[in-house]
Amino acid sequence: MLRLLTVAGSDSGGGAGIQADLKTFTALGTFGMSAVTAVTAQDTQGVSGVWELPPEAVSEQIRAVAQDLGVDAVKVGMLASAPLVAAVAEALKRHLPGCPLVVDPVMQAKGGHALLATDAVAELRRNLLPLATVVTPNLPEAAALVGFAVETVGDQVRAGQHILAGGPRWVLVKGGHGAGAEIVDYLAGPEPQDYRHPRIATPHTHGTGCTLSSAIAVGLARGLTVPEAVDLAERYVAGAIRHAPGLGRGHGPLNHLWAFGPVQSPEDHEARKIGKDLKPWHQN
Repeated sequence: MLRLLTVAGSDSGGGAGIQADLKTFTALGTFGMSAVTAVTAQDTQGVSGVWELPPEAVSEQIRAVAQDLGVDAVKVGMLASAPLVAAVAEALKRHLPGCPLVVDPVMQAKGGHALLATDAVAELRRNLLPLATVVTPNLPEAAALVGFAVETVGDQVRAGQHILAGGPRWVLVKGGHGAGAEIVDYLAGPEPQDYRHPRIATPHTHGTGCTLSSAIAVGLARGLTVPEAVDLAERYVAGAIRHAPGLGRGHGPLNHLWAFGPVQSPEDHEARKIGKDLKPWHQN
């Protein structure tokens, strides 16, 4: 069984962060492990508290998992502060050199609560992004990384190239925060391409970024190319949004196990045929 490690914060509401990552790893037939960077008190309506773990505690979690169980791919999410970014980058270089790495540069919760200190952005650019196989910023995160507004597809292309120059091999600039009936996610790298899909009218989108980046990491662990892994992840997330359970009074969580229910639409059928069928993955 392939082994996936998430390095991220805990979401008490279960929709994002470590919880969403582990659900994604399990749904896609892999063994999930975690290094918790922070504990948050949050629900579908927002974040009411954040408590960081000491950097050495995070580093030790990564070391323990890498040296005993082994890791086939890593997803990094919420890091909260510059010392945590530095500690995670050093631990990955020391214990998991060359391991496929997906970095989701989480900076803000859906309700607006800051999840990454301002001074940590430079540390992220300098020490962590150069290690990444794929970086997956949304529009506001891309703008923070490049220093200019990212609103249009043209801006996404420009931002993707700008972030690429900092060292990662691929950059997926996600367009979900933009306007319009169609969402465009732009993949910058050796084979640039767009992923276009209709916007789903729903408030239940909490954890989409975490889920997408985790699914990409699974694809990389399974030997898919980056464009193939992104394609699979995009379709998996779209299905999870369509089948969201409707929990909470705000931005509700996704249904990470949607692929094991009945096929309810042509889109569901297509999603299950990307890369490999999800059920055999789970059974293997």
